[in-house]
Amino acid sequence: MVRDEWRRRFDSSTTRDADFETLSGIPVAPVHGPDDGEFPGVWPFTRGPYASMYRSKLWTMRMFAGFGTPEDTNTRFKEILRAGGDGLSTAFDLPTLMGRDSDDPRCLGEVGKAGVAVDTLADMEDLFADIDLSRITTSMTVNSAAPILLAMYAVVGEKGGVERSALGGTIQNDILKEYQAQKEFIFPPRPSVRLVTDVIRFTTVEMPRWHPVSVSGYHIREAGSTAAQELAFTLANGFAYVEAAVAAGLDVDRFAPRLSFFFNAHIDFFEEIGKYRAARRIWARWMRDRYGARQESSTRLRFHTQTAGVSLTAQQPEVNIARVAIEALAGVLGGTQSLHTDAFDEALALPTERAARIALRTQQVIAHETGVPHVADPLGGSHYVEWMTDEMERRAEEVFSYLDELGNGSILEGVYEAIEAGWFQSQISESAYQAETRLTSGRRVMVGANRFTDTDDEATPILYIGPEVEERQRKRLAHVRSARDQGAVDSALSEVTRAAADPTRNLMEPILQATRAYATIGEIVDAMAQVFGRWTEQPVI
Repeated sequence: MVRDEWRRRFDSSTTRDADFETLSGIPVAPVHGPDDGEFPGVWPFTRGPYASMYRSKLWTMRMFAGFGTPEDTNTRFKEILRAGGDGLSTAFDLPTLMGRDSDDPRCLGEVGKAGVAVDTLADMEDLFADIDLSRITTSMTVNSAAPILLAMYAVVGEKGGVERSALGGTIQNDILKEYQAQKEFIFPPRPSVRLVTDVIRFTTVEMPRWHPVSVSGYHIREAGSTAAQELAFTLANGFAYVEAAVAAGLDVDRFAPRLSFFFNAHIDFFEEIGKYRAARRIWARWMRDRYGARQESSTRLRFHTQTAGVSLTAQQPEVNIARVAIEALAGVLGGTQSLHTDAFDEALALPTERAARIALRTQQVIAHETGVPHVADPLGGSHYVEWMTDEMERRAEEVFSYLDELGNGSILEGVYEAIEAGWFQSQISESAYQAETRLTSGRRVMVGANRFTDTDDEATPILYIGPEVEERQRKRLAHVRSARDQGAVDSALSEVTRAAADPTRNLMEPILQATRAYATIGEIVDAMAQVFGRWTEQPVI
């Protein structure tokens, strides 16, 4: 009986100290459903990846922060930790994401604006100054430059006496979705996937607590995809990374348990919950039946959720607090392992400290006042939720079949072909156009934007990043360049280029060495580009 298996797993878990009852004092069971139905923590994990779910541990409340200089963001990090956040999530500025240095002429006006500026190891040291990396987990939202940022983080830990094996966190490192949606790519797809695979190989051996890829549907959804497309494209990218790692000689059960996912929590409440439930079921089946995973942990999909930035309005921004609460609740009811709640002012600028605190408090209200975490998958068994889960799965499988055929039996090759043909881009573009048409026609209502627009609200104070930030960062970079051993830098960069030219070598070790020498992100990228070249996207009409 399935319930007996669930009970065995549940009883072996530790229960957190809480009263699992309603406000009226009615005790509630940890899960509800028929004895022969699906249960959380039991394959295929539709109802949750763990038997005890939030009765053992609440989701990680991981607040996204990054702006200005590393010193600026370090101050915000410490505020988040004081306010009760238990995980840090780092946003980098556009030059860093594109692998360019702050003094690159192409970066004028962008330094520190959309995230924190990081040029060298010195910046990473300032970013995490006086923060014990052995006591927190860190997520870094970076893709093309992910190996470099991971190397910097590892060296900061090393210098602070924290072994690589003790560092916990996630680096996004999902390059395929850059070609599909976010467009922050540097190299062509194939060498870029090699870098992803090198990070997987490195962390599998050296950093067992680290998630080497956070396969991200979030940006696919923000670019305009539907929920079903977000689900399908994200999982297809996950399958592609599995195939790439296996082709590189890794056993699937060695790396698959450390893969994680990152989904959007949009405003269509039940559609989002069905999406999350379907994602777990699909991943479990494909990993076991297609890729031969033998360990159950390899088939257990775990994910981070962030509320939808694209759902926020600049008009009447305080209404965004309600939107974020509803979206966050969908993520929790869908069984997320960590959650970021957007600040209400993010349609206007990077969040102020006050707005970020309200966003964190929203999660804390859900966790400690609503009673929602007492029961795993409380909407499981709802006719509507179960139908939506099945429908999300059906639509995703149609996409997998297309990519599998396109790649002659390989999802990885199918994804490559679809990227090069502009297929993903055209699918997302069409969905975005249809959504915008419904919005402008009024068929879709956005409160405060195209209906209920009367307001006498005062202007919302926003975080302003002035030109002095760029000036300070450029001076910091100039100082590091003048103080470092240029001979060591040149030698390390030459080794990066040699390793890039040898497909049997893992690039992480030479990148680590270049990082220790205080080579810049731009210099390390240029060293690899000598071999890999740079990618120019062909426009899709």
